[in-house]
Amino acid sequence: MGNSCFDLGQSARAAVLSINVLSEPGYRSDSVSTADDTPEKLYAAREPIFPRRVSGTFRNLKWWIMAVTLGIYYITPWIRWDRGPNLPDQAVLVDLANRRFFMFMIEIWPHEFYFVAGLLIMAGLGLFLFTSALGRVWCGYTCPQTVWTDLFILVERWVEGDRNKRVRLWNAKWDARKLRLRMTKWVLWLLIALATGGAWVFYFTDAPSLLKDLLTLNAHPVAYITIAVLTATTFVFGGFAREQVCIYMCPWPRIQAAMMDEDTLTVAYREWRGEPRGKHRKAADADQLGDCIDCNACVNVCPMGIDIRDGQQLACITCALCIDACDDVMAKIGKPRGLIDYMALTDEPRERAGEKPRSIWTHIFRLRTMIYTALWSAVGIGLVVALFMRSDIDLTVSPVRNPTFVTLSDGAIRNTYDVRLRNKHGDDRPFQITATDAEDLQVRLEGIDGDTVLVPADATKLQRVYVVAPAGSGPATTERTGFRFWVTDTIADERAFSDTVFNGRAQ
Repeated sequence: MGNSCFDLGQSARAAVLSINVLSEPGYRSDSVSTADDTPEKLYAAREPIFPRRVSGTFRNLKWWIMAVTLGIYYITPWIRWDRGPNLPDQAVLVDLANRRFFMFMIEIWPHEFYFVAGLLIMAGLGLFLFTSALGRVWCGYTCPQTVWTDLFILVERWVEGDRNKRVRLWNAKWDARKLRLRMTKWVLWLLIALATGGAWVFYFTDAPSLLKDLLTLNAHPVAYITIAVLTATTFVFGGFAREQVCIYMCPWPRIQAAMMDEDTLTVAYREWRGEPRGKHRKAADADQLGDCIDCNACVNVCPMGIDIRDGQQLACITCALCIDACDDVMAKIGKPRGLIDYMALTDEPRERAGEKPRSIWTHIFRLRTMIYTALWSAVGIGLVVALFMRSDIDLTVSPVRNPTFVTLSDGAIRNTYDVRLRNKHGDDRPFQITATDAEDLQVRLEGIDGDTVLVPADATKLQRVYVVAPAGSGPATTERTGFRFWVTDTIADERAFSDTVFNGRAQ
């Protein structure tokens, strides 16, 4: 949408300006040198951006989203959840040591990683859906880089003042006051970054225990290294890099165009209403000029430092702060709000013709967004169904291939299997192992008399199992015979199975 109709007005003004320059008296085409003696710079130094404070609907929405997302991030590791004995009581825990993921009442085992994959697919489809409907709302409201940058700018404004004061401080020479303000701001940034890095490691082990170990310097070095790395990256990205991360490091601005079309609602400037710009100093000027008074309020509040009046740009994260700033100015000068607003390209010809734009819901509920919604819902429903259908017992069978079979002294053929039994119950359970779907197969458990093994609570047990086919039987004289291992929880009468193959000596 970078070449949209929104920036046609700017292109037209540039063309008119070029024509005016060419028609100036004394202009000579040969007076312009075709060779530039100054070599072109391959790197442009970052221009610092000092966004001005603004209030309004979208700014308040961003404050609420920031508070909720930061609250979830910092508080979640400290929420307790009683799962009974032998299990952690942390509500959300990525237990790498035991290869388990806990989220409130849900427990994901290593062989159930498809749940995590499904959640990632849902996150991707959700990102496509929201981008298709409302542009880069993820970037403008909930992206961690945006949230922490907003928090760092809030601290910066609290310490150094609003935009004009920060600009003056930036240009001022270093003295005791400037050093004091900068050090205060950096210390507060560092504390926020430290809390950010510290909160992350609490998701991977018991939070209270880890906090005690960190304070007493008894934690594992990996914990300190992880906190140090996350603290440094948060400090640099949120405090100094800011918009550079979005423009140069994040791939999403370059992908978003594939998700958007002419019906996507995104932040835009109504050029046909605002141009030509002017200060409206005289009553006569008001009839000749557009509604834009060229106050640059939209530019001064932009955290990316762009001018939305130049049309859609890669750097725009559609945070909509320019809408709040422009609406405030329009209210003061008695003009209708909405000079900068969420709108779609398909509404431009209608508005130019004096007609009303289509409703927001018409833009949101269209074929593309409905397809994304259907896919997102299908994956979510599938995960929920799989979650409630999974059994509390499970097994994995691995045939021992070296050797594939053994001939016993009486001529019987024996195969060996490693059977991993999973007991997801909170107490020890006896599991009975049997074989079906093939005649004359006898099951023997290594180190155990009988066919029942005790599996500890919420754990796995690796049991070696021997399957014997008597001499002359079908499985003993057939190269490959399929059969099924059955495992039965004799207390709850739950069953699980796994299909495998018996290797015999072909005649």
